[in-house]
Amino acid sequence: MTPSYYEIRVTGVLPPEALLDFERLTASVKPVETVVHGPLADQAALHGFLARLETLGVQVLEVRRLHPRAPSGSQAPSGSQAAPCNQARPAP
Repeated sequence: MTPSYYEIRVTGVLPPEALLDFERLTASVKPVETVVHGPLADQAALHGFLARLETLGVQVLEVRRLHPRAPSGSQAPSGSQAAPCNQARPAP
């Protein structure tokens, strides 16, 4: 199965342990959010990563599944497809 590429936006800066076991994901810090992007093997991997973010108390703003890059010489459709977002529950 081909992995899907995702872009996940969260508030603030991710703790270092957030990306453990997800070595193909990268994070870039923007002024008020962090953008994590990279391939995840399947829906179970996506849900596992989102569960880890929730456990760490990270608020998820947006999850987007990006169209895979086309092999050289062919055209890929432009744009991206938004996926439903599971937001982390606020701390009590």
